[in-house]
Amino acid sequence: MVSHVTIDQRDVRYDPRAQQAALSVTLHYRDGATEPSVLVMNPGQIELYAIQLERAISQRESAQNVSAR
Repeated sequence: MVSHVTIDQRDVRYDPRAQQAALSVTLHYRDGATEPSVLVMNPGQIELYAIQLERAISQRESAQNVSAR
């Protein structure tokens, strides 16, 4: 059973014909095993995750500014 997924340090690939982005990830299993995989996203998912990640980056920066005071 998969316990979590981590994003690999590689560039996202976009296939304009399929209108999909592919992000390399690693699946981590509860027994400690790992396996490479790919997260495939359609244009709507790409936009949604971009917004959500930008929000998380902004929240992180705000938290760092508060703790630096």
